Amino acid sequence: QVQLVESGGGLVQAGGSARLSCVASGRTFGTYTRGWFRQAPGKEREFVAAINWSWSGFSTSLAESVKGRFTISRDNAKNTVYLQMNSLKPEDTAVYYCAAREVPYLSEVVYEYDYWGQGTQVTVSS
Repeated sequence: QVQLVESGGGLVQAGGSARLSCVASGRTFGTYTRGWFRQAPGKEREFVAAINWSWSGFSTSLAESVKGRFTISRDNAKNTVYLQMNSLKPEDTAVYYCAAREVPYLSEVVYEYDYWGQGTQVTVSS
């Protein structure tokens, strides 16, 4: 089993920045691909960013709505993935979830992830 714990959420003013962290513990060798999703009230959970790791290095994927503003990175030594969020907008307000899947292929699909954190709230005020 893998446990994921997010941190770094909170209240941010529009135009500001925040960095989310997600630490994995347990059977972490199975977390080749890590992702961030978000869910706003009354909306479905949506893909934000993903990063995988293999012998050839890292690959990333970002949702169109966050390209140029968000960056995903990982520190394998710390079993941690980061989501750097810049130029935040009120529409970025959501609960942000960290996820992991046991294959080294990027995915933007919720059900293709095997493990989930409990989420961290990010609120962007206008």
